[in-house]
Amino acid sequence: MKKLALHWQIIIGLVLGILWALLSSAIGWSSFTIDWIAPFGTIFINLLKLIAVPLVLFSIINGVAGIGDPASLGRMGGKTLLAYLITTVFAVAVGLVLVNLIGPGKLMDQESRIDNRISYEIWANSQGYQIKDGINYLQDPKFMERAKKITDLSRAELQDASVSSKLETADSAKQSGPLQPLVDIVPQNFFSALADNGLMLQVIFFGLFFGISLLFIPNEKSKPVIEVVDSIMEVFLKMVDLVMKAAPFFVFALLAGVVSKMAGDDISKVVEIFKGLSWYSLTVVLGLAFMIFVVYPALFKIFIKKVSYTGFFKAMGPAQTLAFSTSSSAATLPVTMECVEDNLGVDKKVTSFVLPIGATVNMDGTCLYQAVAVVFLAQMHMIDLTLGQQLTIVLTATLASIGSAAVPSAGLVMLIIVLESVGLNPAWIAIIFPVDRILDMMRTVVNVTGDATVCSIIAKGEGLFNYNADKDPNEDWKLKEKA
Repeated sequence: MKKLALHWQIIIGLVLGILWALLSSAIGWSSFTIDWIAPFGTIFINLLKLIAVPLVLFSIINGVAGIGDPASLGRMGGKTLLAYLITTVFAVAVGLVLVNLIGPGKLMDQESRIDNRISYEIWANSQGYQIKDGINYLQDPKFMERAKKITDLSRAELQDASVSSKLETADSAKQSGPLQPLVDIVPQNFFSALADNGLMLQVIFFGLFFGISLLFIPNEKSKPVIEVVDSIMEVFLKMVDLVMKAAPFFVFALLAGVVSKMAGDDISKVVEIFKGLSWYSLTVVLGLAFMIFVVYPALFKIFIKKVSYTGFFKAMGPAQTLAFSTSSSAATLPVTMECVEDNLGVDKKVTSFVLPIGATVNMDGTCLYQAVAVVFLAQMHMIDLTLGQQLTIVLTATLASIGSAAVPSAGLVMLIIVLESVGLNPAWIAIIFPVDRILDMMRTVVNVTGDATVCSIIAKGEGLFNYNADKDPNEDWKLKEKA
């Protein structure tokens, strides 16, 4: 029997995990699931967190250093990075607008959201995080009994945790100034930033600073460093690969534990969880579809007038199809380059430079999904993120996209970074895991389409764009199949 592909194994694992949670909830075995199965899901999260920080650091350094000598790249390098930055920020903005308008997390049952909120406050207090919106349900006596039911803490311990959190929040607010968020980005000690998951923006800043500095030193000095960084990055990518090989088992434990903790012995709460996931998925799909069918064709219409709407999709069809099936921008890169060169008429000088960088630093679909996911998870836990906190999501998602490896499930690792940047529980990724695979396939199509769009715009500006509207986009592929 042919071995099942990993993504099918993961899907089977998550389905079995959900079914086990439903069964254990129905027969009153939730405690057994939480005590003996859920810990393996925690191990999975810890492994991803272990890999995430160094992977981001070395991927950012490698991506920035891969730009090459800034003096020789000149205008095209600057235009490429600016274009990728603009499309990424716009994608995150689209995601935030949609998730705030639709409010998928707010469409869940209010009682379930209150339980989620109490669980969040208990977690935040135990981890030393500030309560995001300043509201503390644990201080309300009428919620204390509910809190005791979903935790092992006593009433006195819950009250102490609540008061402690409030005092820390007040002291922090008094000491911080209007530019404190900017100050917090620059680390005093890089190794302290590495050791503290809440300081991920400082790690990203250091990676960007280090990578840019490599561009301004002689090649004979920088080349050995770049080679070491590239090799280390490959090691961490292999670590992700090894962890994902065991993902079906871990996903089973993760889903079983999360659903059991949220539902307890009340199976009706599971229905509310998946009701919320359906609205979340719809929000992400709407955002991704808007980017593919409106934003990118509009950019072509504005900057490259001679490519028709249907011509654009005919030209990019093979790359988009492969992106959907592989969920990997890197795996799709050779096909993307052929589509852009052969079908859109972009000169190889441009594609060989712009597209490989795009596969590393341009993750429009991933950033959009991360923005929607973080706000959705906050909404279902009754956390109202402020404009400043949502702008932090924009910044973190944009910068983290530079370090997001162009391989399947890398976006999930980056989502941990974005959640931690706004003080939310990274273990919440388990909630959206059941629908992540299909959304991963869709957002990879957006990433690849965005790469091709920016590449074509850069080529047009450099006078290296020669599109032939009469050419059959499938002609070269037919010839290759015959050969």
